[in-house]
Amino acid sequence: MEKILGLDLGSRTCGIAMSDALGMIAHGVETYHFKDNHYKSAAYHIKEIVQQNNIHTIVLGLPKHMNGDLGERAQISIDFKERLEKMMDVEVILVDERLTTVIAENQLIFADVSRKKRKQVIDKMAAIQILQGYLDSQRR
Repeated sequence: MEKILGLDLGSRTCGIAMSDALGMIAHGVETYHFKDNHYKSAAYHIKEIVQQNNIHTIVLGLPKHMNGDLGERAQISIDFKERLEKMMDVEVILVDERLTTVIAENQLIFADVSRKKRKQVIDKMAAIQILQGYLDSQRR
């Protein structure tokens, strides 16, 4: 197996997670900050991580509305997927990310993490949720 990257893309941040070599456990890498809607710099940052870790698969959160509709944020993720696939030899898999941030927030609250610290790590935690959900679904 090879490592897989998990991404939670926002308008100014991208939470990044990576699997272990066995594809069993997702761990947080970082929250990458970029200028408002400057997805090109985020894509180049991800390209570096992909090259350093010989990654061929990326799992990208697709933010759907609760009723399943795709809005503007979802279209941004779809465009980002296409950008990544053009820039490098990777397969980008879109996965429903509804509630991943809520789950991540609840885990941090349960772990008694301060509000300020939660704000710093929430995107990375959401990326872990997205990737772990994908890894678990692949084992079933």
